[in-house]
Amino acid sequence: MFDPVLGLTADLIAALAGPLGSTAPAIVLFTIAVRLLLLPLSVMQARGERVRRRLAPRIRKLQDRHGRDPERLRRELAALYAAENASPLAGCLPGLAQLPFFAVMYQVFVSSTIAGQANALLTHGLFGVPLGQQFAGTVAGFGLISGPSLVFAGLFLLLLAVAVITSRRIRRTMAEGDQEVQPAALRGLMPLLPFGTLLAAAVLPLAAGIYLLVTTAWTAGERAVLYRSSPSPA
Repeated sequence: MFDPVLGLTADLIAALAGPLGSTAPAIVLFTIAVRLLLLPLSVMQARGERVRRRLAPRIRKLQDRHGRDPERLRRELAALYAAENASPLAGCLPGLAQLPFFAVMYQVFVSSTIAGQANALLTHGLFGVPLGQQFAGTVAGFGLISGPSLVFAGLFLLLLAVAVITSRRIRRTMAEGDQEVQPAALRGLMPLLPFGTLLAAAVLPLAAGIYLLVTTAWTAGERAVLYRSSPSPA
């Protein structure tokens, strides 16, 4: 039952590719359109994050006071959020709502067949590299030092730049006081998570790598705008 959704998405990208003259920019445009559609959810998420950060010092005090009584802590936290007309889930539910959209786009870019037919999107190329081609196959077919391999190298460099920017922002946010409600292990892992896109792009088709680049760059820019006025907890 997932095929009709994938087919519709693939048809929309193909329709965009016609006037643009190429599928690669169609993927970029389609990804931007999806992110614009999800922008209200991102705004909700940013608001929830600001509330969480504003309440972080009070949450920490409750954790220190009632840490040995989980039931009492749960009641106190619920009362705190109720008094502030907020929800502890406000920051995560919008993010979870985005997952189905991303799952559809991912499947479109990695599926060799859609609705029983070959995925024509993956037969198109970018600078001579088929969008369905993976980095390992490109190196095996053309060599590490070649034009097609350089296309992937350029993609990896752009993904690295976005990951570095995102990682620095995460470290800065934690340094400003966000770390008090985060487990120590998670605090050490979070700045490394953005670099996972490089590992993903190394094993996924080129089309999926383009999607990763656009969506992560959008997220970095979006967070810079929506979170710039987020107050540091006192």
